[in-house]
Amino acid sequence: MTQSTAMTGAVTSDDLGRSQEIVNAVGRALTTRLVGQQRLTTALLVTLLAEGHVLVESVPGLAKTLAASTLAQSLAGSFSRIQCTPDLLPSDIIGTQVYDARTAEFETRLGPVHANFVLLDEINRSSAKTQSAMLEAMQERQTSIGGVVYALPQPFMVLATQNPIEEEGTYVLPQAQLDRFLVKVVLDYPTPDQEVEVLRRVERGVIGAKPEPVSAAASAEDLAFVQDVVRRVYVADSVKQYIVAIVGATRDVARVLGAEQGAYVELGASPRGAIAFLEVARAIALLQGRDHVLPEDVRQFAHEVLRHRLILTFEAVADRVRPETIVDAVLGSVPTP
Repeated sequence: MTQSTAMTGAVTSDDLGRSQEIVNAVGRALTTRLVGQQRLTTALLVTLLAEGHVLVESVPGLAKTLAASTLAQSLAGSFSRIQCTPDLLPSDIIGTQVYDARTAEFETRLGPVHANFVLLDEINRSSAKTQSAMLEAMQERQTSIGGVVYALPQPFMVLATQNPIEEEGTYVLPQAQLDRFLVKVVLDYPTPDQEVEVLRRVERGVIGAKPEPVSAAASAEDLAFVQDVVRRVYVADSVKQYIVAIVGATRDVARVLGAEQGAYVELGASPRGAIAFLEVARAIALLQGRDHVLPEDVRQFAHEVLRHRLILTFEAVADRVRPETIVDAVLGSVPTP
């Protein structure tokens, strides 16, 4: 049986050992360029292992592009960056057919989404029509050009960014688009010590205009092996019920937390949120070197799983209530198994 062949059965100690070696190697490659940003590093690894996509919100200059390109290099994968603008067309992302006068035939030219790692920079600057062009790629892992279906390469991961400080020329992402991101990460500024370290690495040429290349830490076959192990991490029924209880509480906040906080939530998480919890918890368990999921694994990334899946009311916006506040209250109200 080859490395890329799907396996079945319980996770063995050998599976855990090899998986830890691969994940740690990729993690070290990321930290050679990323200073601080531990939450982003962990989110990228979790998303990668769970075969999902990640949405990152932050002000400019917090190493989002650097993180995506470094992750691609660490796995010897192809990388493309798409700068989203209001005039960006769906064909600019997925590709199009071009007429070749020499052969009198149409030639298909695949777009930049046909890469292992795709950075959608400032996705909220593209129109709704262009945003929707990513849905098939992210969900079905394929595109359709001229009636022909083209499979995307494996692995395939989208890292989309949002700039929260500007509203002019931006378009709110539809909930159907947001829900397709496994997690949403919100970044903050580095500490003074971390920023000094950034300057040191710029001087050494580790990061900057022409950074040193990152050596591949693992192969696509290695990643496929770890992803298969993640799918086999054991989740007890009590943990599954815990996940469903958390997600269910977001749909009935008034009953769980009272009328005051219930007035802040218009719509809770869909079943896709419960699936995200399951996939994220499995990946976190593997990162911790375990073959089974604990309730702590579910809670660890609750903000990232739920913050973009809760639709808050006007009252919440007016009172400056953040989704994380609701999530914390829900976690505190649902009994831990």
